[in-house]
Amino acid sequence: MNEHPATPAPTTATPHVVVIGGGYAGVMAANRLTTREDLTVTLVNPRPSFVHRVRLHQLVGGTDPAVIAYADVLAERVRLVVDSATRIDAPGRGVELAGGGTLSYDYLVYAAGSGTADPEVPGAAAHAYPIGTLEDAERLRPALDAVPATAPVLVVGAGPTGIETAAELAEAGRPVTLVCGGALGPYLHRRGRRSVAGRLAALGVTVADGPGAKVAEVRADGVTLADGRALPGALTVWTVGFGVPDLAARSGLATDALGRLLTDETLTSVDDDRVIAAGDSAAPSGVPLRMGCQSAMPMGARAADTVLSRLAGERPAPLHQHFAAQCLSLGRGAGVFQFANRSDEAVWFHIGGALGAKLKETVCAFVPEHLAKEGRKPGSYRLHTGSGGPARAKSLRAAATTAPAPARKG
Repeated sequence: MNEHPATPAPTTATPHVVVIGGGYAGVMAANRLTTREDLTVTLVNPRPSFVHRVRLHQLVGGTDPAVIAYADVLAERVRLVVDSATRIDAPGRGVELAGGGTLSYDYLVYAAGSGTADPEVPGAAAHAYPIGTLEDAERLRPALDAVPATAPVLVVGAGPTGIETAAELAEAGRPVTLVCGGALGPYLHRRGRRSVAGRLAALGVTVADGPGAKVAEVRADGVTLADGRALPGALTVWTVGFGVPDLAARSGLATDALGRLLTDETLTSVDDDRVIAAGDSAAPSGVPLRMGCQSAMPMGARAADTVLSRLAGERPAPLHQHFAAQCLSLGRGAGVFQFANRSDEAVWFHIGGALGAKLKETVCAFVPEHLAKEGRKPGSYRLHTGSGGPARAKSLRAAATTAPAPARKG
């Protein structure tokens, strides 16, 4: 994939950067861009509040609102436009808004985020409740309240969201069955997996795992599994699948098969060096990073640095990303802090129980603090500058041995 050369600074007196998406990546990028006092930054987001997405399962469980005022995380110099982008006019350098009008830009940061993909399993769209966005969680909460406390609840998906949601509901006294569709927590080391399984068992969660535990059909009164088993459920929570907005593809920009914007290793679009991407909606070199704030915030900082380098007429630095751990809450009383190597492969060491819960809560609390600090002192965030190059290189080498995801344009 070709790397874009340095780009001369725009000729406008006050360069304007538009950031699409006000999640972890978008807020980090917008805040960091205010490093330059002669830069105007506009953040476009469809919601008036910041969604602390790692707490959405707590919103459903009634233990946290999962939203934060933008005034608490966004730099004062960033202009917030509460609207949705409907089209990017890359040749004309403009963003068309659902509410009417177009925002002109010198550079665009594409941080549109992600959600739960539309389920293809029969009956899932009609009878299951996703939890991937704030609106999903807000619809699920009253539906759950309408179900008797003793009625069985099904949670489909053995990823972090599924495990955390199952534990949260079980700790509140709900009878819960977690339908894994395969192995429980496949990204965990076997020791960490045993810790999660033990905690779920202590909470009374029934775990349906193994090769036959994939959902074949969702009904109003439960699900049918691939092996023919019927599991009753008064409500089914759906945490399976990953999808991104189709804005980039609809705008004629090259994307991967799922619609993530294709970029080089500086996070610059392969089509247009004025378009930079970050977070879940970016696919650098066609090899996207694991979704989550642990990836999104460093990518947001890197995207901002790419813009700042181009404004200065300098060559941007490539992406350096490494991982250290993944943490799960298992209700309010326990958690698992799973350590990993820099290539995001789980290692044997993990911390569970009450200390695991404390570490998870510390991480959740630090995330908005990182964003707020970057808003107060732009340029202070440094976690994206570490030695992540070797781990990233390993991912790229591995991807080179397989067929690349087909690129497409809208």
